[in-house]
Amino acid sequence: MQKIKTALLSYGMSGKVFHAPFLDFHPGFELVGSWERSKQLIQLDYPNVKSYATIEELLEDDIDLVVVNTPVGTHFEYAKQVLLARKNAVVEKAFTTTVAEAQELVNLAKEKGLKLSVFQNRRWDSDLKTVQKVVSDKVLGELVEAEFHFDRYNPFLSPKGHKETANSGAGILKDLGPHLIDQALYLFGFPQGVFADIRVTREHSLVDDWIDILLYYSDFRVRLKAGFFVREANPAYVIHGKKGSFLKPRGDVQEDELKQGKKPNLTTWGKEASGNEGLLHTEIDDKIIKEKIPTLQGNYYGFFEGVYQSIVNDFEEPVTAKEGLQVMQIIEAAIESNAQGKVVVL
Repeated sequence: MQKIKTALLSYGMSGKVFHAPFLDFHPGFELVGSWERSKQLIQLDYPNVKSYATIEELLEDDIDLVVVNTPVGTHFEYAKQVLLARKNAVVEKAFTTTVAEAQELVNLAKEKGLKLSVFQNRRWDSDLKTVQKVVSDKVLGELVEAEFHFDRYNPFLSPKGHKETANSGAGILKDLGPHLIDQALYLFGFPQGVFADIRVTREHSLVDDWIDILLYYSDFRVRLKAGFFVREANPAYVIHGKKGSFLKPRGDVQEDELKQGKKPNLTTWGKEASGNEGLLHTEIDDKIIKEKIPTLQGNYYGFFEGVYQSIVNDFEEPVTAKEGLQVMQIIEAAIESNAQGKVVVL
C-alpha cells in the first residue's frame, strides 16, 4: 500500500485530537511530524516522528501532504507556502479569511496539479449522516424549511488570544459558522441569497459570538444559528417538509472520545449512545408515522480515506477547495448582509 508522508503545521488540540489519531491509524498515511514553535509535544505521543523548528525545515523534508491546522488568519499564507513547495494540502476551516484568498489557493492548486482539501470533518458526524439519509429518502415530502444549530453555553472568553482579539480570522462566524454553512451546502446546494444577523453577546467580547443566517433557496429556506448562551440546547437539526418533520439532537461522540485519548477504529467508532435518536413524524403511503430513527455511525476516518484516494488514485477530494470557496462566499455575503441590513443576492 502506497504511503503518504504527512506532516502537521501545529500540534495543539486540533493536531492531537482530530488529525494525528487518524493519520496514525490509517494504513495509507505515515505521520512524519509537526512544526512546533515552542513546546515539543508530538514525540510524547508518537516517539518516532519529528518536531520541526520552522515551516521551511518541514517543507524541505520528504513530505507528500501537509495539514494546515494553524489559526484561521494564517491559513492563506501557510497553505500558499505549502502549495508553492509542491506539497498537497488539507486546510482546516475556515478555509481562508476572504473569498479572494480562497480563489487564489484554488487556482494555485490547479496550476501545480496538487490536491487541496478543506477539513470539514462534521460531514462525517453521526448526526449529519442520519439527516442526510432522511433528506435523500424524501420521506418528508417537498421541503419547506430547515434549521441547523450549533449551540453552546460558554459565557467566558477563550484563553486562546487569536480567538478573542479583533482579527480577520476570529469570531463565531468563522469558527462554528463554516460547519453549519458547509453542511447546508452539502445537503441542499448553493443558495440564491443570504440574510444575516451577527452579534456580540458576551461581556468584554471583541469578536462576534452569535449568528443567525438565513439561506434563500427558490422554494424553501435554511436557517443557521450558533451562540454561547444556550444552556438548554435546541435540536441541532430541524427539517420540515409538506408531509412531515425530522428533529435530531446533536449526539456525535467522536470529539469527546478523541479528547479522552480513545483511538479510532472501523467497527465501533462513532456510534452514538441510545437516547439521542432523531424523531421522524411524517406520512408514508397514506399512513401517519411517528417514530425514533436509529442514528447512523459516524467516522472521521472517511475524510482521511477520501484524501488518500484523491492523492493515490486521483479521485476528487472528499471536500474540495471549490466547496471551501463557496463557504467563504456565504461568509462574505453574511458580513455584507449584516452591515447593510438586507438580503444579499448571490
